Amino acid sequence: MTTAKFVEEPILRHILVMSSTAAVGISALFIVDLLDIFFLSLLGEVELAAAAGYASTISFFTTSIGIGLSIALGALVSKAVGAKNIKLARRLFLNSAIVTLLTSVLVAIVVFSFIPELLALVGATGRTAELAQSYLTILIPSLPFICLAMALGGALRAVGDAKLSMMSTLAGGGVNAVLDPIFIFSLSMGIEGAAAASVLARIAVFIISARGVVIKHKLMGRFCWVEFKQDLGVIFAIAAPAMLTNVATPIGNAVVTRAIADFGDSYVAGWAVLGRLIPVTFGMIFALSGAVGPLWGKILAQTNLIACA
Repeated sequence: MTTAKFVEEPILRHILVMSSTAAVGISALFIVDLLDIFFLSLLGEVELAAAAGYASTISFFTTSIGIGLSIALGALVSKAVGAKNIKLARRLFLNSAIVTLLTSVLVAIVVFSFIPELLALVGATGRTAELAQSYLTILIPSLPFICLAMALGGALRAVGDAKLSMMSTLAGGGVNAVLDPIFIFSLSMGIEGAAAASVLARIAVFIISARGVVIKHKLMGRFCWVEFKQDLGVIFAIAAPAMLTNVATPIGNAVVTRAIADFGDSYVAGWAVLGRLIPVTFGMIFALSGAVGPLWGKILAQTNLIACA
């Protein structure tokens, strides 16, 4: 079998499976985000929807960093798996996960320390700023959970278990959808209830993904400080440009939000609704971009194996 034929035969099926399962999971989370705004709007206060818009602008930036880190983990692990080097796959997974954890904790601490300043930067003022601050104060500490969950999802796709990656995000969406009305209305927690539901949803995604990676696929290796230092260059060679690429969008979104803020909270509330409708529409495109990394890593590794055979 030639290299070209080897690459061409499974590629279409692999893209369809990876992107479709990822699209279902991602779309579920986007729909739940839309439900957040819907439930908050039922309380009849424009400030609540506007506060969610300001808060999501900051939250979008933090999670984009996690997306960049997950791209690096998925690409590195998939290449090792494609080369049938399970020992290397475990090593790269563990070291990439540690980098993800450390980076997300650092970002969470910095953002948490400057929540009022960041909200002022995007134009939030008065009671709306106070509501957004309450939301972020609850949500930001859970950043390591969602960043690790995304990284673990990348690892699951790297080993070909796209179904479990999808199920973890679906479970998170389900948890959020069920708890939102309970916390917001039944417990009268308002926007803080929406934040608490999101935190528990993030933890649910993390637990299911971690169980799949550690127990089902046994990708957890042993930590070695020397190997960790050696892998840092490889990890950040992919993670750094991926993070910079992904934070470009939330930075642009923050600039637009700041411009809209000059027109008042009702305009920001409308922008928040629009910001949650667009991702639902383009869920498949987002999923396709997430499927390319693990796929390309396997192709490169297996192509090299064939060339050397």
